[in-house]
Amino acid sequence: MDRKLLRDFARLWAQGLAIALVLAAGVTVIIMSVGMSRALNESREAYYAQNRFADLFAGARRAPDGLLAEIQGIPGVMEVDAQVRQYATLDIPDRTRPATGLLLSFSPSARPALNIPILRSGNWPERADEVVVNEPFAEANGLRLGDVFAANLNGRKRELQITGTALSPEFIYTIGPGALMPQNETFGILWLPEEVLDAAFNMEGAFNDVSIALLPGTNAIDVKEELDVLLEPYGGRATADRGEQQSNAFLDAEIQQLEVLAYVLPPVFLGISVFLVNMVVGRIVFLERSEIGLMKAIGYSSWGICLHYLMLAGLIALVGIVIGVIAGSWLAQSMAALYATYFDFPFLVFGVPASIYAVSALLALAATFAGALRSAIKAAALAPAVAMSPPAPPNFRRSVFDVFAAALRLSQPSRMILRSLSRWPVRAATTLIGVALAVSTLVASSFFPDAMDDIIDKGFYQSNRQDALLLFDPDVPQSALAEVQALPGVLQVEPQQYHAAILRHGHLEKRVSISTVGGLSDLARVVDDAGRPVAPDGTGLLISHRLAHALDVGIGDTIRATFESGLRETYQIPVSGVVTQYFGLGAYISHDHLNALFRQSPRMTTANVTLADPFGPEAFNERVTDLPAVTGTIDMTENRMSFVETISQNILVVTTIYAILGSIITVGVCYNAARIQLSERARELASLRILGFSKFDVGKVLVGEVMILVLLAQPLGWWFGTEVARWMTEGFSSDLYAIPLVLEPATYARASLIVLTAAVISTLVVALRLSRLDLISVMKTRE
Repeated sequence: MDRKLLRDFARLWAQGLAIALVLAAGVTVIIMSVGMSRALNESREAYYAQNRFADLFAGARRAPDGLLAEIQGIPGVMEVDAQVRQYATLDIPDRTRPATGLLLSFSPSARPALNIPILRSGNWPERADEVVVNEPFAEANGLRLGDVFAANLNGRKRELQITGTALSPEFIYTIGPGALMPQNETFGILWLPEEVLDAAFNMEGAFNDVSIALLPGTNAIDVKEELDVLLEPYGGRATADRGEQQSNAFLDAEIQQLEVLAYVLPPVFLGISVFLVNMVVGRIVFLERSEIGLMKAIGYSSWGICLHYLMLAGLIALVGIVIGVIAGSWLAQSMAALYATYFDFPFLVFGVPASIYAVSALLALAATFAGALRSAIKAAALAPAVAMSPPAPPNFRRSVFDVFAAALRLSQPSRMILRSLSRWPVRAATTLIGVALAVSTLVASSFFPDAMDDIIDKGFYQSNRQDALLLFDPDVPQSALAEVQALPGVLQVEPQQYHAAILRHGHLEKRVSISTVGGLSDLARVVDDAGRPVAPDGTGLLISHRLAHALDVGIGDTIRATFESGLRETYQIPVSGVVTQYFGLGAYISHDHLNALFRQSPRMTTANVTLADPFGPEAFNERVTDLPAVTGTIDMTENRMSFVETISQNILVVTTIYAILGSIITVGVCYNAARIQLSERARELASLRILGFSKFDVGKVLVGEVMILVLLAQPLGWWFGTEVARWMTEGFSSDLYAIPLVLEPATYARASLIVLTAAVISTLVVALRLSRLDLISVMKTRE
């Protein structure tokens, strides 16, 4: 029995390999997605625990140090750490464009109790002119220990010398204000002696940022409420937990995406494997009826027969598991290298847990055993006398397809194709579903390029059309626009305000940044699905679809907006419109109406600028760093180019991987379907050759049936792929960003072209066997 098992496996190597590759694809995706999500999560947890990442984060304008004792006294608070934080423009040598830095106070005598940074090189600053920068910023700008650059500290330029580089658990995903992804060249984290920031920003004996660690089992909501009350007189902002902390939120979103992939794709591959194994093992049992009867007649047990065919399926699964483990481990390593460019971990716990390998192997074995079980039980149930006699011939009768074929005067090969499809509907349906799943895999993965094109067009070319943003903290009178307009190379300027607020509707609430939109805004606009600019009416709020869904509101409903700036009052604001936004939970209000609500003269927190030459504004950049009120700049041209370049690279990798996976499914389904047809209909096809039909006509019967099923599977695959893509976009959606479902006709065409090509190649490989058929041996009737 063991020798027969190995001979059968060697004889069926091509069909077994086709099935194994489909299984391997499922194992690969499980190891890659689940393994990497576990690796990211475990790396994060280890990093947070080792460096004491805080549980709560809060800010204020200027809170006295004496308040820290009261915060420490809140029930459930274990540790408190306060800092001064400010943004500043940086003038980096040999760099024409200014950068933005987030300045953090650091005390050499009292190291941080929470969010402890890791010194990667050099020493912590001790003198007023020394600074430590985050490692990615130093590497991106070619900065080394001892290098000097300038920072605009509240209107005064100060030369700073780099004494070290560091990483912090707060900035695993280091994204600057207004940026869409990390840009290490233009945004950095800087640790300066606390006396420097205290003096520069008038913060002696005060802080504007506080982090809190909680005792295990503490109700974070109660602590947040008490902390908000304590900070409120000092311009406090609503306390955020880990889920709202920017870096951690991006990590959560990425882990969520990997988990969605693990839930969507592996069941497709494993389900197809069940069909394929069932087809192949079922056909083997049918062809080996006499051998099964002989084995049972000489004493082999029914259990031994059943186990024999299950072990044949198990050998196929073993090949698929080995291939999948190798491919999955390699892809996981490649993904780890890719994540290293986005996430600033001091270490990455890459090792995929052994449990993931075990689970993926068990799922692959379960799929193959499920496919083989029915046929194996059927083989074990055969009585020796029944098994050793030839099977009863099928009972054929004239059907509607024969009438249809006769009416159309179809050729004999075409009639044979129609009869085969009508007389074995289950087998035809299995092949059709398998091919449809291959098409759906390609459709569901190929929509990303179209979605990214839509995001880029709407996010950059229709909405944010400025070349640069100038940031002011605190906000400044709108009259400062005249000074910005006077900068060299400036063609157009527009004011804008951003204010943090908590929006509530019933028991639901969301913390968002409300942006102002002027009635004649041309640079920072809000556009509808048709690309037309829209603006909130005089007293209403324009919100994104995701925010409307999160708050369960529609046009005409009223939202309670509690602002964390201005007069820090709560207003009842009606929803005047709902628009599609891809980044953040967008909320917009009229510029004039916000000034009226705050009872203030026109002010601005950012200035949107267009330049005469966005690729070479040297004079503009030199002058910007001298403006005392500017705390940071955002180069939208670089932002746009970086986003497009990075997304293009990622999409190329993703679409290539899924094109290969879709082709594997197609080859596995079509090759096995054609191979089984050849074994079942060899006598018929040989008869046609003897009767004088050409090799082309005979091959047409074999190839034609598979290709008809492939063509019929395309619409079903398009529909199923659309639904999978819709489910993926919903799974990928978060408060940070959303991916639109954009499916162009070219996406469906590309998926079908790949599947049709793979189907033609795999069936032609089988069809070539027709030319090598031994007509005499095939025509012999087995008694």
